[in-house]
Amino acid sequence: MKSLACILTTVLLTAGCAATPEDQRVDHDPLEGLNRGIYGINDALDRALTKPIARGYQKIVPEPARKGVTNFSNNLFTPRSALNNFLQGKPRQGFGELSRFVLNSTFGLAGLVDVAAASGLEANAEDFGQTLAVWGAPPGPYLVLPFRGPTTLRDALMMPLDIQADPLYHYENTSVRDKLYVLRLINLRARLLALDEMLADSADPYVTIRESYLQNREFEIYDGDPPVDEEEDDLFDEFFEDEDY
Repeated sequence: MKSLACILTTVLLTAGCAATPEDQRVDHDPLEGLNRGIYGINDALDRALTKPIARGYQKIVPEPARKGVTNFSNNLFTPRSALNNFLQGKPRQGFGELSRFVLNSTFGLAGLVDVAAASGLEANAEDFGQTLAVWGAPPGPYLVLPFRGPTTLRDALMMPLDIQADPLYHYENTSVRDKLYVLRLINLRARLLALDEMLADSADPYVTIRESYLQNREFEIYDGDPPVDEEEDDLFDEFFEDEDY
């Protein structure tokens, strides 16, 4: 929820100032031309297929059931989070994630109910891309992948490990597994429907999504406390110095 709130906030902040010409490149997006082409294809598929299904899902499936799907999906990612917390040198959070997995998988009806949160165990979601960032690897260029959407080169290279660490990937009943994958995707898209109206007001949705994703990713890597740019901090200081409170 913190991550989703950060995305919403960043979209609001960037939507009004995202008018970047297509031929103007930034350091973190040297492949902007290619990325925009893939983004256009992804957006067309989303408008034609994923978004209508997500809207129907939101209307038909009651909110408590959708919450259960979200909890179930998050619970499956908990072992991966535990491992990456340990790899990042955060044993307390790692054991906390293991405790969350045990509690939610047993008393939480296979993760449908987040009893761990009710017990005061806060989630500390981590993945292999975040671990590589903590180890000092730079993000590399921004990428838009077909069907996957925004990412960075560093995170794209870690995707195979993230997939392997998903218990659902190893479930042998492919029919059930594939249906759960689809349900996970539709549920996630339904959760992001709130962003559509904000993007509609953006001068350049591609730039808005790019900057929102990168800032949110930094938020995740630094556990909600990213470093403040010195120039940006100076601007805030000057603003408050000029105001009479």
